[in-house]
Amino acid sequence: MSTEVTADLLRGWPLPSPAASEKHSRGVALVVAGSASTPGTARLAAEAALRVGCGKVRVATVSSAAAALAVMVPEARVFGFDEAPSGDLSTEAAATISDLAAHADATLIGPGFVDPGAAADLVAAVASSLTGPVMLDALASAYVGAHPDLADLRGPCVLTVNPSELALVLDVGQEEIEADPAASVSRLAEASGAVVLLGSETKVVATPGGPCYRVTAGGPGLAIAGSGDVQAGLVAGLLARGAEPAQAAVWGGWLHATAGDRLAARVGSLGFLTRELAAEVPPLLDGLTREQSGAGRPTPTRP
Repeated sequence: MSTEVTADLLRGWPLPSPAASEKHSRGVALVVAGSASTPGTARLAAEAALRVGCGKVRVATVSSAAAALAVMVPEARVFGFDEAPSGDLSTEAAATISDLAAHADATLIGPGFVDPGAAADLVAAVASSLTGPVMLDALASAYVGAHPDLADLRGPCVLTVNPSELALVLDVGQEEIEADPAASVSRLAEASGAVVLLGSETKVVATPGGPCYRVTAGGPGLAIAGSGDVQAGLVAGLLARGAEPAQAAVWGGWLHATAGDRLAARVGSLGFLTRELAAEVPPLLDGLTREQSGAGRPTPTRP
């Protein structure tokens, strides 16, 4: 049994209200993202974190992309590091990334990584030093396959995966995921102790030992390269703002899907660009937060 995510549900589950006058009160997010062949993913995730109200974003990416990224996202502070043979971040960057994470309210790892092994190695190298909320996105979830209980992570965790990535983590065929997505997502949430957000035609959010949610908003236009990177940035920004992991995943999944609906209505059901999604989020937030009645507030389990 799962609960459908609606605007009314979110209004009854309000986000933390930070002081408007100080950027640090709205959270600091660290985005560890991008590779030599996918540098733009770091931009998509960083901008999404800012659009959801995070006050400050730092980005750790490959040196070959750092200067261009710093110009494209002038609101962020960008740090460049050596590349692994795959073009992903080298594990030699682990110590500095750990230092950056120590001064962040939430850390996102994974958007744009291209090699599962390199992604898992980097997560393993920094895991034990991460004390705050951590979000593992896309190929960074490969770390979970070798560490299914996430014992090295000292803070709460959110996993964002697509069906093929979930199948790899659970070591099952993708047809099993498609047959019963909610059961598969709940299985991973129970095994790992993390909140899990499955991105698919109907998004599913599972909490360990707690409720399961489904997001039915969204359409085929969201099936575009980089879409998941935007969603990951939204969730990470909400975590940095102080949202609990389940709340961040539910809100982030709904905002991502509904932003797609807004663009589909204005631009067309297909053909809008991934980089246009995040700009739809601030008015969506305003619409949800202007009048929060508090009625119908769910009581999700704290992961």
